[in-house]
Amino acid sequence: MRIVAGSRRGLNLNAPEGTTTRPTSERARESLFNILATPKHAKKWHDRPVADFFAGTGALGLEALSRGARHCSFLENDPAASKVLSANINKARFRDVTTILNKDATKPPTAKVPCGLIFFDPPYRDLVAENSLVAAQRHGWLAKDGLAVLQLHPKAPFECPPGFDVIDDRRYGATRFLFLEPAQG
Repeated sequence: MRIVAGSRRGLNLNAPEGTTTRPTSERARESLFNILATPKHAKKWHDRPVADFFAGTGALGLEALSRGARHCSFLENDPAASKVLSANINKARFRDVTTILNKDATKPPTAKVPCGLIFFDPPYRDLVAENSLVAAQRHGWLAKDGLAVLQLHPKAPFECPPGFDVIDDRRYGATRFLFLEPAQG
């Protein structure tokens, strides 16, 4: 597993042993970031802070940093994944532009600064995407003009919580990306 593009292109990332972490494939990440690189979306996160909830290896947040995000906050409460995440951040030399919070992504602390982009990649077996999205909004993580990207199993049910609009829904093999914005008005 490598960073696909940007300043750290080609950097190999580590993944924890076992099945508790499901890293996003390079192909799915490349497809996701091709969408995020469009002018409509790039202004939401380029040179702005982002967050990676259920961070695992940190591949999504590290990819965003490699492509021009200013700072990334990673939320991960699994000790083995946090250890690998920290090693990947060090390997990418992004320690000075990252924060690791060993917290449950469904119960995040109050954000210091709202993020233009938040990735949510919960375990496929847990139906917590909606809860973590609402909690992030409640605790000030998502900027009013921000974008949330949820990664789900293609067959997983999803009910858009009040206060959000689904603006895109993409499927790439065993991965589904939902793009949501805070509802305006």
